[in-house]
Amino acid sequence: MNITVYMGSNPGKNPKYREAAQDLGRVIGEGGHALVYGGSDAGLMGVVADSVLDAGGTAIGVFPMSLEGVERKHPGLDKLIYTDTIAQRRAKMIALGDVFVALPGGPGTLEEISEVISLARLDRLEGFCAILNIDGYYEHLKLQFDKMAEESFINAGERGRILFIDTVEEIVKLL
Repeated sequence: MNITVYMGSNPGKNPKYREAAQDLGRVIGEGGHALVYGGSDAGLMGVVADSVLDAGGTAIGVFPMSLEGVERKHPGLDKLIYTDTIAQRRAKMIALGDVFVALPGGPGTLEEISEVISLARLDRLEGFCAILNIDGYYEHLKLQFDKMAEESFINAGERGRILFIDTVEEIVKLL
C-alpha cells in the first residue's frame, strides 16, 4: 500500500512531532508499505523518510523543480519523481497514494491535506484520510470542521470521514 504523508519541511518545536514522524516511518517500513511524500530530507519530511528506509521500506519522493535550490532532495530515496510545479507535485502524490496522513506542518501541509479532504468528500478517493493530531497540534482545525458541520457547510457523514487521530498506533489499526 502506498501511504502519502504530508508534513513540515521544518521539525517544529515540540519533540513529540519528531517522535511521531519516526514512529510513522517505522510502521510504514516494517509493514511493507511505501511512503509517498515531498522528497526532501529536511524537517519532519526527512525524519519520516529516514525511518521508512531504516525499517527496510520503500520511500518515493515527489519533488517540484520550482523548489530546486530552496529544499534539499533526499539522497537515499528508492525513487524520486520530478514535477514542474507544486500543484503537479500535489496531484502526483494523490495519484500515487492509497491512504493519506498529515503530520504537523505549515501552510503547505494544510493545503495538501485540505485538497485530499475535498476529494474524499466528492468520493474521488477510496482510501482514508487521517490527520495526526500530535499533542493537540490540529485541535483548532478539528473544531473548525465541527463548526462547518454545525453550520451545515458539510454534513455529518462528511465530517465523520475526516479522521483526527492522536497516535500512530491508531493509524496501524486503520491499515
